[in-house]
Amino acid sequence: MLHEAEMMQSHASMLGFLVGSDYWPDDQATEIYLDALKAMDWPNPIIASASKRGYPEALGPSGMKMDGPYDWVPPNYWYNNKEGAASGFGSELGAGVGTPEMGSLKKFMSDDDLETLWKEPDADQYHMSRYDSQFYDRRIYNEALFARYGKPSSLEDYILKSQMADYEATRSQFEAYATQQNATRPATGLIYWMLNSAWPNLHWQLFDYYLSPMAAYFGTKVGARMEHVAYDYESHKIWLINHSLEKNGNRQIKVDFIDSNGKELSQATVESNTSPHSSKVVASLDGIKKAKDIGFLRLTLSDPESEDVLSRNVYWLSPTMDVLDWSESDWYTTPVTKFAKYTKLETLKPATLKASLHSLESSTDDGLTHAEVVIENKSAGPAVFIRLNALDALEGAEIAPLYWSDNYVTLWPKEQLRLTVAFEGDIQHTVIEITGRNVEKVTLKL
Repeated sequence: MLHEAEMMQSHASMLGFLVGSDYWPDDQATEIYLDALKAMDWPNPIIASASKRGYPEALGPSGMKMDGPYDWVPPNYWYNNKEGAASGFGSELGAGVGTPEMGSLKKFMSDDDLETLWKEPDADQYHMSRYDSQFYDRRIYNEALFARYGKPSSLEDYILKSQMADYEATRSQFEAYATQQNATRPATGLIYWMLNSAWPNLHWQLFDYYLSPMAAYFGTKVGARMEHVAYDYESHKIWLINHSLEKNGNRQIKVDFIDSNGKELSQATVESNTSPHSSKVVASLDGIKKAKDIGFLRLTLSDPESEDVLSRNVYWLSPTMDVLDWSESDWYTTPVTKFAKYTKLETLKPATLKASLHSLESSTDDGLTHAEVVIENKSAGPAVFIRLNALDALEGAEIAPLYWSDNYVTLWPKEQLRLTVAFEGDIQHTVIEITGRNVEKVTLKL
């Protein structure tokens, strides 16, 4: 313990030190730990364990919970007050997502493996967890995916549906915890399970072994914005979120809800004051039952004074909700007895995109190439779940790591959106590929 404490001396980012993980040390071990940390002038909190199962007398309760989940749960799971849902501090929890994109999958899976991935939903998967683990297959995940998004028609279709499911899973987790930050029973934080993997993996990651981000990453990025506006899947309320320590003042929230053809189902504009480190309800979604099969909700947060858009966020919503059986919860998931239906996504009318690529000057000396992509939906209906990817034109390989301002975006009819990207490489030898749920692939060069 003396050695551990000495190694930590120079790490200013340490928030605390846990002397136990799932369980806590006995009194004898606790005394040894505390004496060593005190001798090394450890200044930060010392925490008994990451769970609420017990604690040594000298330390008291940790204030953390370790109730899961680790496998798939629907977005509305997080807006409840049971298990790992948004209250307290969740020390390790997530919906078991993190499916790599096709470019990465083909690097570590054979053609036969890839066939099995989408054709045999209950098959064991070497690139998950150990053979004796609860997480050696994608059964729970695939049952939900097939029921909610439809049985996949190809490997490409399976990966696209997986990305949509992963995006909504991570976004809702971070948004739900953010909405409850100043609640009566507050959500004080979470540690997401998990950031990345030490080997090529099919789950539990926000970026993969090859440093390529997937939809789970961008769902997290949106859900954790400094100032944000979020949709509560359970109550249909709209939340204004402020994670900052100093930002305040008037904010404008636009709520736009359309059907799959682009027809307006409801629209509202709300103004409200925001204050640091707080969240509050500012509106409710009208018209959710007007959507016959699926609807698209766009939430836009802006500063009326500067006219800056602080957050833009699009959901695909079903008039039927996922129904959870909380009484059958275990340590890794909560069963779903009825699934939301997003199968209309399979038959959306095609949308046409117009896009352009422009080089940008960097405002910082980061050594990266910076560019802007402008995409415009020329159609009368939405252009859904658009992914942008960058490739080295000389080698044909995906560029990684790379840093998009946003990705996997959905455009309203006639809407234009500007996205930026930064990466190592020559913009002259870079190709941007744009794909989506209902758009033909677009390829851009400078």
